[in-house]
Amino acid sequence: MFKSSRLYDQDTFYDAFKRDLRHCKREVIIESPFITTRRANALLPILAKLRKRNVSIIVNTRDPIEHGGDYYHQALNALEAMQNLGITVLYTTHHHRKLAIIDRKVFYEGSLNILSFSDSCEIMRRVVSSVEAKILINFIGVKKYARRKY
Repeated sequence: MFKSSRLYDQDTFYDAFKRDLRHCKREVIIESPFITTRRANALLPILAKLRKRNVSIIVNTRDPIEHGGDYYHQALNALEAMQNLGITVLYTTHHHRKLAIIDRKVFYEGSLNILSFSDSCEIMRRVVSSVEAKILINFIGVKKYARRKY
C-alpha cells in the first residue's frame, strides 16, 4: 500500500510542499479549484524554476468565470502568469478537488486549496507511493495531458 503517509495542517503544509517541489525532477500536477494572487505569487517563483528545468506542470482548476468579483480577476491574472511560464492549465466545471502529485510518486490530498489558501482550518495528507500516485492520476483523468512518460 503506502510507503509512507503523513498529515499536515494549514500551518505546516506549505513548507513540506515547497520542499517536495524543489526536489521535483519531471512532473507536477496541481488541482486547486480557487486561485488567489497572494498564494499564486508565493508559488510562482518555485514553479518558474521548475519550468526552467523543463519540469512539466499541469494545473487543473475552475474556469475563472465561475468566480465572482475580485476572485475572477485574481484567478485570471494568476493563470495568465502560469501559462506564460509554459504551465498547462486545464479547466474543470464545478471543480472542487484539492491535490498535488509530484513525479508520480508523492502526492498530497485533502481540504486545503493549494493555490488560494488564506485563513481556515485545513488538512492535507502526504503519501509516498508510486502505485497509488498512478492510480490517482488515472482517476482524475489528466494522464492524457502529461508530456513525459516514465
